[in-house]
Amino acid sequence: MRAYIKLADTLSTSIGKAFSWCIVILMGGTCYEVMMAYVFNKPTLWNFDFSMQMYGAILMMSGAYCLATESHVRGDVIYRLFKPRTQGYIDLVLYFIFFFPGVVSLAFYGYEYAALAWKIKETSWSSPAQINIYMVKSLIPAAGVFLVIQGIAEVFRAIICIKTGHWPARMVVAEETEQILMRTAQDEDQKDVI
Repeated sequence: MRAYIKLADTLSTSIGKAFSWCIVILMGGTCYEVMMAYVFNKPTLWNFDFSMQMYGAILMMSGAYCLATESHVRGDVIYRLFKPRTQGYIDLVLYFIFFFPGVVSLAFYGYEYAALAWKIKETSWSSPAQINIYMVKSLIPAAGVFLVIQGIAEVFRAIICIKTGHWPARMVVAEETEQILMRTAQDEDQKDVI
């Protein structure tokens, strides 16, 4: 189980970091559009669709990364008060009731949706440029598959926690803002003492 968790975490974080570069591409496209529209008075037809595709790619492909790093928004006001074993049981049950039905549907129906888009060579209907969007629709089932892979790793984490009483370590951990601020304040206090 631990080997699978490490493999899934590595895959999810690698995919998430790779697609994070879409932000740089998106920023470049936006700067280009602003320059063309306001400096040269020749706005582009394609940039709106391009921006939507970049936003979509970032959103779809960051899900497994967020799950692997625990950076999803979580209402854990009561949850964090429980012992780790109880948290493990809660996670195990909730993954099967809520998580897997949704992401398996995303992968399964997303495949049908993307396959149809490829079949008809779908183009954007929202702009005059009508750029091809069937390629980006392939990210829908891909995101579902990556979420299923990472979800299995999270179930394994819950099982390990139930057996051992503590959560297995993560490769990358998202920190709460309060923890970052507290550590920064402590570091500054230590510098003042020295």
